[in-house]
Amino acid sequence: MAVNLGPQHPSTHGVLRVMLELDGEIVVNAKPDIGFLHRGIEKLAEYRTYHQIIILTDRLDYLAAMSNNLAYVLTVEKLLEIEIPKRAQYIRIILAELQRIASHLFWLGTHAHDLGAMTPLFYTLRERETIMDIFDAVAGSRLTPGFMRIGGLAAEVDREILHRIDTFARYLPDRIDEYESLLTDNPIWKSRTQGVGILTIDECIELGVSGPLLRASGHGRDIRKTEPYSSYKDFDFNIPTGTRGDVYDRFLVRLAEMRESARIVQQAVQNLPDGPHIIRKAPGVLPDRDALDTDIYAMIRHFHLITEGVKPPIGEVYHCIESPRGELGFYLVSDGSSNPCRLRVRPPSFVNLQSLVKMVKGKILSDAIAAISTIDIVLAEVDR
Repeated sequence: MAVNLGPQHPSTHGVLRVMLELDGEIVVNAKPDIGFLHRGIEKLAEYRTYHQIIILTDRLDYLAAMSNNLAYVLTVEKLLEIEIPKRAQYIRIILAELQRIASHLFWLGTHAHDLGAMTPLFYTLRERETIMDIFDAVAGSRLTPGFMRIGGLAAEVDREILHRIDTFARYLPDRIDEYESLLTDNPIWKSRTQGVGILTIDECIELGVSGPLLRASGHGRDIRKTEPYSSYKDFDFNIPTGTRGDVYDRFLVRLAEMRESARIVQQAVQNLPDGPHIIRKAPGVLPDRDALDTDIYAMIRHFHLITEGVKPPIGEVYHCIESPRGELGFYLVSDGSSNPCRLRVRPPSFVNLQSLVKMVKGKILSDAIAAISTIDIVLAEVDR
C-alpha cells in the first residue's frame, strides 16, 4: 500500500511529503518529496548587496537565525580578509551557543510531543522563551534578529544583558535534569527510541550526514573543534558522542550538547575581552550612527555602502560552521561587483534528510515518525 505522510502532517515538521510503501505496518520503502516551500534565496542573493543578504540568512533555518548570520558574515569576512575584534568574536559565540540551546530545546519538546509525551514541550518552551527574551533585548527581535554584521556586530551588548545571559547559563543544567527525569529512564520513551532509526558511521559518511546525527553514531566531528572559528579554540568544552546511532542516542547527545553550550556561554561571559564590537575601518563596514550627525565623511561612506555596497576582490570562498543541525556552509563567488555572482548554501537539514530512507526501511509506521523527528529538519532550510 502507498501512503502519503504529509505535507500537512504535524509530525513532518513543515511541508515535507514522504511517500511510504507499506506491507501491512512495515515500511518497505520511503521517498521524501520536497520543494513545497521553495523561495529561491540563493537566486535572490544575486540581486542584493552583501549587507542586504544578512536578513535573508535569518529566513533559512529560522530556529537558528544567529547561526545562519554567523556562517554568512564569516564567509564574507573571509572574502574581504577581515579579522574582527576579539570582543565581537566572543559575543558572537555567546549568541550562537544560546541559539544552539534554543534550537535543541524546541527540537526536544516537539520530538517528545511527536512520540506522545506532551509535558516536556511545556518545560522546554519555558527555557526557550528566556533565550528569545534575551535576543529581543540584544537585537530588538526574537526569531529573526539579523544582529551580525560584516566586521562585527550591529551594536554593543550591555552588562545587564550579559548578567541575564550568565544567570541563564548557570541554572540551565538544573532544568535539563528535569527533562531527563521525565524521559531518560522512562520505559515508554526507551521502547519508542532505542534501536530505532539506526545509522552507522559508514552510512553517515556515505550520505554526508553531520551534526548530532553523526556524533550519535560515534564519530566525534564537530567543526568548532576540528576547524575552530571565531575563537572557539579559547574555550574548554567536550564533544558528546553516542555508540548505537539510534533515536535514543541522538536524544542523549543533544541533551549533553546543551550542557556544553551552557559551559561555553559562561566562559565567554566571564572572560569577555574589552574592545570594540565592530572594526569600523575595514572595507564594507558601516560607520558609527552617531558619527553621521557630525562627520561628513562618515555620511558619504554610509551613503556609498548603502546605495552601492562593498565590492570585494574577484574570487571564491567557502566557510562552514557547526550549526545546531550540523555543517552549515556558504559558498560565495565574487566577480568584483557589489552583488555576489553566486551564492550557494550547504544546509545540514537538506543533506541529513537523505538518511531518512535508511532509517525507516523495515521499521513500522510509528518508527517513521520518530525517525523524521530525530533528524531535526527545518523545511525552510531544505527548500531554501
